[in-house]
Amino acid sequence: MKNTSGNYQIDSLDRSILNTLINDARTAYSEIAKKLRVSPATIHVRVEKMRKAGIIASTELKVNAKQLGYDVCCFIGITLRHAGDYPKAIAKLEALEEVIEAYYTTGPYNVFIKIMTPSINDLQHVLINRIQSIDEVQSTETLISLQQPIQRQIQP
Repeated sequence: MKNTSGNYQIDSLDRSILNTLINDARTAYSEIAKKLRVSPATIHVRVEKMRKAGIIASTELKVNAKQLGYDVCCFIGITLRHAGDYPKAIAKLEALEEVIEAYYTTGPYNVFIKIMTPSINDLQHVLINRIQSIDEVQSTETLISLQQPIQRQIQP
């Protein structure tokens, strides 16, 4: 299987390395090497090749938002006044710390965002005073998430 740039083919060893790191990015190369019966240097070389090829985009720390007091997760579909308003609207949405993801979409919305707030009152404030007050926003539709039963990475 090739990555999008087409210059690096991943094999079963690469897939095993990726799956291990997806499960726990802090896993030591020596531990991965022992599990896969190769040298730690092999793991290091493979990981670096996958980084350079863009297959491994980053190593991230995952924070439990609920433990930090962010109890409300919602998705907001945004319709813009004009198609040309997209760059300005995205810049303004990016400035809002509650917006944690944004997508340019087809269908009924121009932009679909995910936000996290501590409470429904905070959601109401962000929605009315910070999102709907953006000049480029014509309308919004809010969907509150009750739970997230599935959360996973793409499988290599």
